[in-house]
Amino acid sequence: MGPSKIVADASVIINFLRIDRMDLLGAHPDPFITTDHVAAEIADSYPDQQARYRAALDVGHLIEQRVDDPVEVELFLRLARGQRLGAGERSAMAVALNRSYRLAIDDSRAIRRALQEVGVTGNPIEIARTQDIVVELIRRGILSVEGADAIRVDWANNHRFRLQIVSFDDLL
Repeated sequence: MGPSKIVADASVIINFLRIDRMDLLGAHPDPFITTDHVAAEIADSYPDQQARYRAALDVGHLIEQRVDDPVEVELFLRLARGQRLGAGERSAMAVALNRSYRLAIDDSRAIRRALQEVGVTGNPIEIARTQDIVVELIRRGILSVEGADAIRVDWANNHRFRLQIVSFDDLL
């Protein structure tokens, strides 16, 4: 069985864009996919992040796909009902649900609530948060615990993204 695919929300992508480490997503054994809606959210952020995002697409660290499958469009519209999620989150969820991909997103509680609101019950999506992706990279030998901890400190000190751990070693 080949690698599974991971469709990523803007929050996870932006965490790696901020520290200019899209190479880590490219080195992950599972391909990362973004949607055109996620790309638009990144474009609205910062020019340097947009440039890094485009460079990651150019070298194949990410694959961008349009949400135009009728099933995904219908899910995208259903997920808008609760008005809890942005377009990027809804599109990533729709693709993950329709294609049985993992979903990389950091607000898993909001996702679970949104799924319940539109009548999707159980655990139809496997969710990977930013920290889960980093742990997978450590376990695969792509990133050391020390390197991951340096990233964690950078996120906390320079990018307002804080993990509730002292070290990634705590998660292994």
